[in-house]
Amino acid sequence: MSSTRCTLLVVDDEPAVLNTLTALALRDFDVLTAASAAEAIGVFGRREVDIILTDQMMPGMSGVQLLEWVREHSPHTIRLMMTGLARLEDAVDAINCGQVHRYLFKPWRSAELLQILKNAAKTFALERSHEQLLDELRQLNQRLEDRVQQRTQELEEANRHLQQKNSMLEKLALTDPLTGIPNRRAMDRLVRSEQRRRSRYPNPLALGLIDADHFREINSRYLLPGGDHVLVALAQVLADSARSVDTVGRIGGEEFMVVAPETNMEGALVLAERIRTAVEQKEIRYKEHVIQVTVSVGFAVAEANLLSSYEHLKQTAALALAEAKAAGRNCSIIRDVANTPAGKDADPLSTLHLDSPSDWIL
Repeated sequence: MSSTRCTLLVVDDEPAVLNTLTALALRDFDVLTAASAAEAIGVFGRREVDIILTDQMMPGMSGVQLLEWVREHSPHTIRLMMTGLARLEDAVDAINCGQVHRYLFKPWRSAELLQILKNAAKTFALERSHEQLLDELRQLNQRLEDRVQQRTQELEEANRHLQQKNSMLEKLALTDPLTGIPNRRAMDRLVRSEQRRRSRYPNPLALGLIDADHFREINSRYLLPGGDHVLVALAQVLADSARSVDTVGRIGGEEFMVVAPETNMEGALVLAERIRTAVEQKEIRYKEHVIQVTVSVGFAVAEANLLSSYEHLKQTAALALAEAKAAGRNCSIIRDVANTPAGKDADPLSTLHLDSPSDWIL
């Protein structure tokens, strides 16, 4: 089809009718002709046809049958039918089966027929334009859906990256940058979580404070790099000495904390000595030097039947650590929270009397 003219296929078994209709429409249409329905079907196999005007009474396939075939195989083609026999059943069949645009009678008036053809061409152009607009709309919708999907994927990817960064930041906020183990904030959070769990499922809990002995001398002799090296090695020894259920963290300077869930006095005793012995036996090498380090360990234990606050646990562990320092360092002291008075005014050194069987110095 050209950009301005429609293709018109005229089908009639009378050559004179074909010639007359061709001459009438040739100025406004690209006219094709066929002498039978079979010939017309062949035309459809070779090219597109915009409008078909067919006679009803033809040998072989009738006009109604041809238009029904066209409706099935070329539904966009505008279908017109003309007949010299004004039978109602032909008109009904043309409308119901062929779904004709117009039903014409012979003989026709040329001006009227030409106007019908032009109207059919306008109808075809409008329908084609409508289809093109619908197609453009579908393409626009598809592009919009693609952009929305792409943007959604970008947002999901951005959210994943943000979550990863937030997770990394949270991990960094809970990790000691020097040793790579949990920091004070992480240990505080862990102990409070264990306290909440114990309120539902009563179990013993041990909390230990570990302090490197004479660490100022190490810093003075090996300076800050040497001191940092010792702290990193010490953190590794402590982490290796703890059980898988225990957590070791650095809470400041040369001071460490260990949280041991479901650990009673006997278990805390074993854990504290294992930690102390492992550190004592560890040779820490720095450059050409071997640095011998020992630790003092103070443990506080809350038995299963005692709900103790975090502050009371820390206070008791600090008292035990102070006792270990006062006892000459490189030793472990285990205290039962039940035998330690709670309160900010408690003097750590005032509890050095070890009359209670629950206070063990190792």
